[in-house]
Amino acid sequence: MRKISIPRQIVTQLALVAIGFFVILPIWGMVRLAFDGSLMGRPTEFRLLPKVWAFEPFLRVLDRPYQSVDFLTLLRNSLVVSFGAGLIAIALGFALAYAFARFRFPARQTGLFAILLTAVLPPVAFMTPLYILFSILQIRTSLLALILVYAAFAMPFCIWNMRAAFQAVPKELEEAAFLDGASDFKTFLYITLPLALPSIAVAGLIAFLMAYSEFAMGWFFVDKADNVTLAMSIYAMTQSWGGAQPWSYLGSLAIIMSIPVVVIFLIFQRALLERMMFGAASDS
Repeated sequence: MRKISIPRQIVTQLALVAIGFFVILPIWGMVRLAFDGSLMGRPTEFRLLPKVWAFEPFLRVLDRPYQSVDFLTLLRNSLVVSFGAGLIAIALGFALAYAFARFRFPARQTGLFAILLTAVLPPVAFMTPLYILFSILQIRTSLLALILVYAAFAMPFCIWNMRAAFQAVPKELEEAAFLDGASDFKTFLYITLPLALPSIAVAGLIAFLMAYSEFAMGWFFVDKADNVTLAMSIYAMTQSWGGAQPWSYLGSLAIIMSIPVVVIFLIFQRALLERMMFGAASDS
């Protein structure tokens, strides 16, 4: 095993400390904002922790974070939209990813990069056509419109991520299953799918997070208070109070909004680790 030099160890440790600082700083700022109402306060009164741990902003946010809509309705809308977008992106992207990874057909590379192009273009370029289309279908102001939009924008990443996972599965395993008499479906179900499942879970998680934290496109379609999501309510909170926003309310809502994400991340933590290990093994 090669020994790492002391200067290189020092540089590595300093880099890790810097990365950790930039990771922890936003979390610390959010907590400080929720309880203290400011990020830094006056320079002469800088405190690492809030002076008073007031939970009143949390209670206010849970009571009525946006107009007359209660918190549970906003949370339900966010989860419905996020899970719906993630499921659609995975379901449709799953088949396309496997086709691009295993089959050879005309214009395969062209189609693959055409899908990637939709992720490169700014979302605002699609807003007017989608607005007209959803208005014709009479679903523009519904949660279904948000689900379809978020799923469409998450699908390119899902396709590329799952395609890489399917390509990393050795073809020799599938060929061995064929020789043992397994059908195409059984080979895929018992060989390919279990090996690619961590990557599929990661793609679904990313699609969920994209839909859960997005608010700009949501305001373009939704004009009913009952269909507003948590991310949209944070933006609305900054607009409705003008220049004198109770920042503690914004910080409180941001902390509460992050709890479902942390829970889902803990659930998918094993899949994330397996994805990294599988990727490292396939690269070696």
